[in-house]
Amino acid sequence: MADLRMKPDEGTLTRLGSLVPRRDTPIVPKNSIAGRALVAVVAIMTFLAAMTAGAVTLVRAAANEWQSDVAREITIQVRPVSGRDLETEVARAIEIARSFAGVGEVRPYSKEDSARLLEPWLGLGLVLDELPVPRLIVVRLAPGARADLTQLGRVLAERVAGASLDDHRAWMDRMRAVGRTTVFAGIGVLLLMLAATILSVVFATRGAMATNRPIVEVLHFVGATDRFIAAQFQRHFLMLGLEGGVIGGAAAILLFALMSVIGRASRGTAGGDQLGSLFGSFSVGIEGYLAVLGLIALIAVVTALASRHTVNRTLATVE
Repeated sequence: MADLRMKPDEGTLTRLGSLVPRRDTPIVPKNSIAGRALVAVVAIMTFLAAMTAGAVTLVRAAANEWQSDVAREITIQVRPVSGRDLETEVARAIEIARSFAGVGEVRPYSKEDSARLLEPWLGLGLVLDELPVPRLIVVRLAPGARADLTQLGRVLAERVAGASLDDHRAWMDRMRAVGRTTVFAGIGVLLLMLAATILSVVFATRGAMATNRPIVEVLHFVGATDRFIAAQFQRHFLMLGLEGGVIGGAAAILLFALMSVIGRASRGTAGGDQLGSLFGSFSVGIEGYLAVLGLIALIAVVTALASRHTVNRTLATVE
């Protein structure tokens, strides 16, 4: 009995094959457990790095504002001298300061003002007549003016008994040191976070290479170049790094915006005014947001480059 089954010819097979949908399967699976874990790690690292950059921006802006305010003010101190009338010496110091070029405002502290300044240390009911407490005169320089403070201090010392000038230079030097230390510490933290991110990517890439080693060896055997294989892994980890960076960066940006709103809403309260005097408006400004966007791009690039380097080193061991 003849076999009634017929074998399809080549044309029929070609037409049938064209009806079957084809999908390109990537070398590295997109939604693996290791990939999701790496996205979470990168997101956390990006968030912490962005918060560090924001904190550095806030502290540096606050330090610059403090230095600007202090640089516009100087203090004249008039100490009691035996045989001299303190009020007369204070009046003479005020007259000299007001007549000096570049001075915008002169505000002498009264006995009551000095008592209020000393209350936190000496308590209430302080009688200054019983103590040799110096009188203070706050001098505010005119905006944009350059006053010769050395000459002013010399004139005060010559014409006013017990007078001395303090331009707060030592305090400003300490503030500059604090600002520089904060910036260097922030840079150190960012470098540590980048190092942790690179190590995470290296381990994730090695795991992906170990899981897909048979496929890599087959591709390598049939003629696929190391550059082609490395590009597949680099593209995969670039997208993972970009995804994690966007998640962490977006969370940091939302937190910065929330802090700015809370800072504006708390103005006028005791706590809000104290925090505002220390950190300003809690707004990182456009500079802070650009820094976060730069961190997202940097972490994505670092992730891709670390994976490519690891893949190239691994492929060197594949025969």
